[in-house]
Amino acid sequence: MAALVCVGDRLAPVDKLQAGTGTYVRGGFIYASIVGLQQTLHEGTEEAVVQVVAKGAAPVVPEPGSIVITKVTKVSPTAANVKIVCCGAQALEADFAGVIRQQDVRTHDIDKVIMYDCFRPGDIVRAKVLSLGDARSYHLSTADNSLGVVRAKSLAGVAMVPISWQEMQCPQTKAVERRKVAKVDDA
Repeated sequence: MAALVCVGDRLAPVDKLQAGTGTYVRGGFIYASIVGLQQTLHEGTEEAVVQVVAKGAAPVVPEPGSIVITKVTKVSPTAANVKIVCCGAQALEADFAGVIRQQDVRTHDIDKVIMYDCFRPGDIVRAKVLSLGDARSYHLSTADNSLGVVRAKSLAGVAMVPISWQEMQCPQTKAVERRKVAKVDDA
């Protein structure tokens, strides 16, 4: 039966087994380098190898070029802070912070972008990962027609409907609010 091991668990001395995938050698012992199931191949022979096989699928992490779904947490004059909740069609297990800078909102009239006219706290935004950014957050962009706000609530708490690429309307109060609206495919 394979045992579940964690990173740094001592598996065996190097004089008894060889180190396989998912392991490393230090101080005469073989240790697990990943979380997973310990397996011994060719047991009882001179070619016996201990390895660790990852348990389950690897966690999804946003990478440059990935399309992500985010929730706006804060809007300032120069940027919108967001929490990344999905990468592609996969929900994320861990929280990742992101920032959409003023120059990354759209491709034209960059210097005329007013962040509060593009995003509001609570908006759900489709964005593209530009880079890993600093230690605190990913740099994101909405500079494409298919990127931007996909869901927003009005001041009345009702889901708004897009009426143009830069406006959404509350179906209850008919109030119009400015947003950087994503062009969503009907497919």
